[in-house]
Amino acid sequence: MRVYLDNCSYNRPFDDQTQIRIALEAHAKLYIQRLITEKKLELVVSYVSRFENNANPYVSKRNPINLFFQNATIYLDSSHSVSVDTRAAEIMKHKIKTNDALHISCAIETGCDYFITTDDEILHYKTADIKICNPITFLPMIEYGIMKHRI
Repeated sequence: MRVYLDNCSYNRPFDDQTQIRIALEAHAKLYIQRLITEKKLELVVSYVSRFENNANPYVSKRNPINLFFQNATIYLDSSHSVSVDTRAAEIMKHKIKTNDALHISCAIETGCDYFITTDDEILHYKTADIKICNPITFLPMIEYGIMKHRI
């Protein structure tokens, strides 16, 4: 199962954990991260992920995320920018912000099964090209996907 996490998902464990939704999403994201390091999920990282993360002014957040990017089994580089930009322009017609549309486009470009986000605006966007969910709603998909591969 191939996944792409947007930057708000990567940053969720650094957010205010006193809010229950944030705490639950952070724990779910950390579980997903563990499955990635155990090679039970394939992680895709893109040039858009790196660009957005490198713009993070907080080194204490930026560095661990960059380090985690090393777990990617697929890296989409900027040589794909024309097709990514074209698809992103179509996605932006649905009131999705530029960077978010670029992330979704990168996930589709690499054949991801799931795009994982904590951004409510993105969660409302629907497309037949990829399943979009938050870390919590992705958990049942993990169990189903792992069980399906065992059969």
